[in-house]
Amino acid sequence: MTEQTRRPLPLQGIRVLDLTRLLPGPLATQHLADYGAEVIKIEDTAAGDYARTMGAMGGDTSYFYQVVNRNKKSLRLDLKHPEGRALFLRLVEGADALVEGFRPGVMGKLGLGYETLAAINPRLVYCSITGYGQTGPYAQRAGHDINYIGYAGVLDQIGNAGGPPALSNLQIGDLLGGTMAAAFGMLVALFDARACGRGRHVDVSMTEAALAHAIFPLAEVLAHGRVRPRGEDLLTGGVPCYGVYETADGRHMAVGALEEKFWHLACDTLGRPDLKAFHLASGEEGARVRTELGAIFRSRTQGEWVALFDAVDCCVTPVLRMEESLQDRHILARDMVQSVGGVRQLGAPVRLSDMPAGAAVAAPARAGEHARQLLLELGLDDEAIRRLGEAGAI
Repeated sequence: MTEQTRRPLPLQGIRVLDLTRLLPGPLATQHLADYGAEVIKIEDTAAGDYARTMGAMGGDTSYFYQVVNRNKKSLRLDLKHPEGRALFLRLVEGADALVEGFRPGVMGKLGLGYETLAAINPRLVYCSITGYGQTGPYAQRAGHDINYIGYAGVLDQIGNAGGPPALSNLQIGDLLGGTMAAAFGMLVALFDARACGRGRHVDVSMTEAALAHAIFPLAEVLAHGRVRPRGEDLLTGGVPCYGVYETADGRHMAVGALEEKFWHLACDTLGRPDLKAFHLASGEEGARVRTELGAIFRSRTQGEWVALFDAVDCCVTPVLRMEESLQDRHILARDMVQSVGGVRQLGAPVRLSDMPAGAAVAAPARAGEHARQLLLELGLDDEAIRRLGEAGAI
């Protein structure tokens, strides 16, 4: 594709005001920025986004902050200061979307609730990300991912038979709920706003977003009135053909041979065609076959099993560590690992045709580093900007 025929990024021309901190909101707006949206990260004039100093540091800011805030501009505003609030309202006039992650009512107390901003800019898409939504008996409760997926019935399903619920550092509520549901909701509302000229308030509950995707537990409840105990159903280790098995070197292989044809191939590759009949065996019989499979997989190292199964298309693969995933030949061939500002980062999650990978811009190292550029665009001059800084509005 030549430079003359290159299409603009799909979200080019969309301006998003991002008032969120930490993980769910910043990653949602980074996804939008990766596809061309102009994202203005608005931080307060005090602590700002706590993620800047959370965890291991990669220079002046943390790696955590850097990998969820690329391709953004930064502006510091004191929304409690009359002049800071006035500047924010001017930004709202030209914005397409706004994202905030405060508890319900906080933006209203600042005089920046949806109805107020919609009166200034009727086409504004206003997204609120919270743990439990804008209404309901839990709306004002604090929470974290573990709480949201606990209420959604998801945490109860994660873990091994006979053991407690298991924790994961891939946050299902924060990411499936706060990130992906917010990005999806904003895009739906932006599409509608482009068509009719009116925005909407997008109410994202991380608990409800996790619950909305708990499809297999729901099917169990519909069929039997309750879920099966964790570790006993199709996807949590209740059958031999779908599970994680330890290898001789203490690593693991993931066996996902749910379809009969894959299971038969796996059994042949393991030299145990006699196990073909126990594809979906459960109960005592299933436990016996899983024990036999466990012994088989413990007879070789992970590397040896990978060498054997790489040539067999039957859904038996290694369980990699993150540092290994970043070096995996398929991941690298897909350009999913990119260097942004000298830091390895994960690429955009969805590939679009006619959208070659562009040069990503590192996350703003300094809070407010784009203030002058953005305020000059609003018509302020350098003297006015200096005065606002001295007043503490920016």
